[in-house]
Amino acid sequence: MAVTPSPSLSAIAAAKGIRFGSAVAGWGGGSWRNAKLAGLLARECSILVAENEMKWQAIRPSPDTFDFAAFDGIAAFAAQNRMKLRGHTLLWHRPKWMPRWMESHDFGSQPATAAAAMMANHVETVCARYKDRIVSYDVVNETVLPEDGSLAETALSKAMGGTEALVDLAFRTARKAAPCVELVYNDYMSWEPGNALHRKGVLRLLEGFRKRGTPVDALGIQSHLIAPAPDAAHQREWQRFMDDVVAMDYRILITEFDVRDRDLPVDIASRDQTVASTTRAYFDMMLSYPQLRDVLAWGMVDAYSWLQGYEPRADRAEARGCLYDSAFQPKPVHAALARAFSEATPRG
Repeated sequence: MAVTPSPSLSAIAAAKGIRFGSAVAGWGGGSWRNAKLAGLLARECSILVAENEMKWQAIRPSPDTFDFAAFDGIAAFAAQNRMKLRGHTLLWHRPKWMPRWMESHDFGSQPATAAAAMMANHVETVCARYKDRIVSYDVVNETVLPEDGSLAETALSKAMGGTEALVDLAFRTARKAAPCVELVYNDYMSWEPGNALHRKGVLRLLEGFRKRGTPVDALGIQSHLIAPAPDAAHQREWQRFMDDVVAMDYRILITEFDVRDRDLPVDIASRDQTVASTTRAYFDMMLSYPQLRDVLAWGMVDAYSWLQGYEPRADRAEARGCLYDSAFQPKPVHAALARAFSEATPRG
C-alpha cells in the first residue's frame, strides 16, 4: 500500500506560494491509468505535465494531421482532480526529437514562408485546443547545444532561414494565441562541471530575447541532478548564472526534477542519503530566489522513471532518483524536499 506523508508536498509548497507537481505518461505503468499512481499524483500534486504526449513526435503523425488522443487523457485526468496543467513542448528544437517526416519534408519554392506557416499553425492549433486549461508552456525546449553554446538547427529552422527567427516566431505566436499563459524557454544546463558553455549559450539566448522584444516570461531549468552535489566553486558558478537570469527579469521554474544516482555505491541507505543531501543543497539555493514558483518532478516513482532505461547503472541496480521507491514508499529525498519547501521564504 502506498504511504503518502501528510501534509502533501503540494500543500507544504502552496503555503509558501509555490506549486508542486509531476510529469505523467499517457499510457503504461507510469500513466494516470495506473490507479495506484493516479492516487499518489492526486494527493501530492497540484500541477501536471505530460512526459511525451504533447511533443511533435506524439501529436504530428504527418505534416497535415494532429493526434491529441494521448494528451487529451492527461488533460482530462488533471481537470478531474482540479490540477493545473503545463504544456511540454511546442517545439523541442533538436533534429532527433522531431518527427521523422520533418527532415525530408519539401517546403516548396518559398521555404521560409512555408516553414513559418507550419510553425505558427502548430502553435495556434495546440493553444486553441487547450485554451483556459494550460497555464504555462515550454514553448521551446533545448535549442542551445551544450558542446559550444550555439543554437541547434533543424529542417524547420533551415527552411525559416535561421534558428532565432523560428524560435522568436514560436514565442510571438504563442503570446498571441494564449495571451495570459506563461511562456517558457526550457533547457538542461546545470550546476555540475562541464556545463559552462551550455550556460553561456542560454544566457546569450535570453539576452537576445530581451533585445528583440521576444515575449519570454521564464526560464525552465530541468534539474536532472547528478549526485553527489558539485563542489562549492561550481555551486557559486551556478549561483552567478541564476543571478544573471533573474537580473534580466525572468521568472524561474524547475520543470523536470529527479536525481541521477548512476555513479553512487549500490548500498541503498547510503545512496538514498546522498540523493537527499544533493536535493537539499540544490533546493536551498534555488528556493532562495522568489522568482521560483513552480517545481515539477520528472515522475514520482522509481519503477516508472526514464532513468531506468536511459541511464542504467553498470551494476544493474534500480535507479533511485525519484521521491518514491518502486513499492510506493517515500524516501529520504521526499523528506528533504518537504523540509526545503517548509523552510523557504514565502512568495509575495
